[in-house]
Amino acid sequence: MDETMRGVILHAPGDVTVEDRPVPHVIDPTDAILKVEIACICGSDLWPYRGLQPVEESPMGHEYIGTVVEIGSDVKNVKVGDFVVGSFCLSDNTCEICASGYPSRCVNGGFMGDTQAQYTRVPQADGTLVVVPGGRPEDPEILASLLAASDVLGTGWFGAVAAEAGPGKTVAVVGDGAVGLSAVLAAKALGSEQVIAFSRHEDRAALAREFGADVVIAERGEEGAAKVKELTGGLGAHGVVEAVGNQVSMDQAIASCRPGGHVGFVGVSHDQQIDGGTLFFSEVHLHGGPAPVRRFLPDLIDRILKKEINPGKVFTLRLPLEQAAEGYQAMDERRAIKVLLEV
Repeated sequence: MDETMRGVILHAPGDVTVEDRPVPHVIDPTDAILKVEIACICGSDLWPYRGLQPVEESPMGHEYIGTVVEIGSDVKNVKVGDFVVGSFCLSDNTCEICASGYPSRCVNGGFMGDTQAQYTRVPQADGTLVVVPGGRPEDPEILASLLAASDVLGTGWFGAVAAEAGPGKTVAVVGDGAVGLSAVLAAKALGSEQVIAFSRHEDRAALAREFGADVVIAERGEEGAAKVKELTGGLGAHGVVEAVGNQVSMDQAIASCRPGGHVGFVGVSHDQQIDGGTLFFSEVHLHGGPAPVRRFLPDLIDRILKKEINPGKVFTLRLPLEQAAEGYQAMDERRAIKVLLEV
């Protein structure tokens, strides 16, 4: 391997550069080093980019697929040359919490970083990485979909599962970003009878319909919830996915859900508060948090390779890594749903 690589750094709000940095190497025996195939910009990357959370000079990125080029002495489940998809949450996949289905809260876990780069180090490689059967696909659409599985697809899938999407159910999705659109795809793939998406943007509404939305509602807040009630005989949806993370979206999600229904909240929470009285009298179930993507990866990879789902369509702009700053700006200005970075 080379001694240096190119990687994305966020210096301050709005200040993104691509710089030479040392190529990472194994530090702990449970590490693996990947040559990154493609990376991307996440909606959650926009929070520090916009100055909405503290910014320290930081390597960026947590979504990734690539080829294993080095492993630590304790790594047994992947080998050099394997093409892999990794979760944005690190996990050993052996602890009691992982075994219960929540590798995102692994007792030895954490969060992935520094993937908008040519190489990246993956701690807890055995429990975080999943080998793609048959090796690296040649189809660029499949590669993009595998990248989506690393976070936004897995997160949207968890939201739909937490909302108990399934046959006979009506599921509404609050949020038309990549996670919300992935939740629409997931809700339909899980067999939901009716999927309702909220969107005011023509391109996003069109993709929501392509992913399986039966109805797209432009109204938001109380008006949006009222529309859901109209479509469900006054009852509300059986399940609602909250994929934004602000106060308005959470209030809308709870108001759109019928008593006894389920709200899966997967939007990264910012300044959300839930009124106890509202929650008490709504009688809805709330479940969410950082998505346990590793739990879903084998199934998602299989569905992608069989072309049963095509979540890679959330990438509406492709740019070389060197143009990452333009990618951040495009997402910030909502000119792109999600940006894929060609490494």
